[in-house]
Amino acid sequence: MPATRLSAPVGMHDVLPPDSAAWAEAVTRFARLADRYGYGLAVTPILEHAEVFRRIGEHTDVVAKEMYELTDRSGRRLALRPEGTASVVRAYAQHRPTPPWKVWYVAPNFRYERPQRGRYRQHWQLGVEAIGAADPELDVECIALAWATATEMGVPALRLLVNSMGDPEERPGYLEALRAHLRRAGAGLGEAFLARVEANPLRVLDAKDPDWQEVIERAPQLAEHLGAAARAHFEAVQAGLRDLGIPYELAPRLVRGFDYYTRTTFELQTDVLDAAQNAVGGGGRYDRLVEEMGGPATPAIGFAMGVERLVLAAGLTGRVADRPRLDAFVIDALGPDGAREAILVLAELRAAGLRADRAYGGRSLKGQWRAADRARARYGVMLAPAELARGAVVVKDLASGGQVEVSRSALVGWLQARTAPAGAAPPPPPAAGEAVDP
Repeated sequence: MPATRLSAPVGMHDVLPPDSAAWAEAVTRFARLADRYGYGLAVTPILEHAEVFRRIGEHTDVVAKEMYELTDRSGRRLALRPEGTASVVRAYAQHRPTPPWKVWYVAPNFRYERPQRGRYRQHWQLGVEAIGAADPELDVECIALAWATATEMGVPALRLLVNSMGDPEERPGYLEALRAHLRRAGAGLGEAFLARVEANPLRVLDAKDPDWQEVIERAPQLAEHLGAAARAHFEAVQAGLRDLGIPYELAPRLVRGFDYYTRTTFELQTDVLDAAQNAVGGGGRYDRLVEEMGGPATPAIGFAMGVERLVLAAGLTGRVADRPRLDAFVIDALGPDGAREAILVLAELRAAGLRADRAYGGRSLKGQWRAADRARARYGVMLAPAELARGAVVVKDLASGGQVEVSRSALVGWLQARTAPAGAAPPPPPAAGEAVDP
């Protein structure tokens, strides 16, 4: 009886070549940008004590309904990381690095939610956290990095929404006014609505239920309850964005999904995604979370962007798929004794920083050329007896079909000159049948 074919759990997904090339490009670009802004890489555990995440908000959907929890063999209650900020803040509170501490991360997160296009139960996030400064200019820098990430990756129709959550001391008065409005105006909207109003009325503001939207639109706004310090901070953030030429929209009902936010909150949206799930990333300031984790009172700000949604919104998969994946593919036409020479050439190319591969398993010459096409190589480098006897190899441009003889000793330099980094103009490919002096 054949074994049952296994598949990934519902909501989990495999990222495989060639699609994984777009995923890798998103991570690589973000890492370079974060480094340029002075952020170093932080790697935290996938599993944390469940209490780490409960401190981000017991009444948030992520903690109350979506978090994966388990008990280990020693009876400890653990949770799979549902978001990135809490783990980084826990690490800061535990290790006490010198502030300001600026780190970036790429990490898998886990949430038991309904899978959607670009939204999975295991999803990957890119993010940064800047811990140890209350300066509104740091808010501007953080937003600028998020904006640069999305624009550099080519996300179209991008919008930046900004708001201020004010200071915690001011929030009770706003919550009282908000709850009173929601109770009065939403009395007929059902038990789910009223339960959320009582548990945490802020969570009503970011709800997507279409029947709730009219009541939400008429709700009092956070901006009406900001104190002088929070208002001055928010005005400084807006001035900084204007100075950098970053367009933004005020979004008075933008509260994000976690209870830890204070003052600045922001979100990046695009029209190319579904209207109900059109955010590619967002974040904000959380000046009390380090203290909640047992550390000293420490201001902080950060953001996260979903890798899958970023790749989808930017159309990276299609763009990357059109590019050569390899610089060279070595073709062995020397027969049974050619493997050693092919291995040496391949090693030379790779040592010089070129992306190179070859076929294995004793394939025919025709089969090797087919493999070179499937591998999306730019050039085929054929090792043939007559040419090697003259100290040369045959190099074929796999797009144009043109081929030339190149000196065996000059092969690495020849390929390097024609596989310049993105943005540099490579020499034109040889025409079919063209011969050049190696």
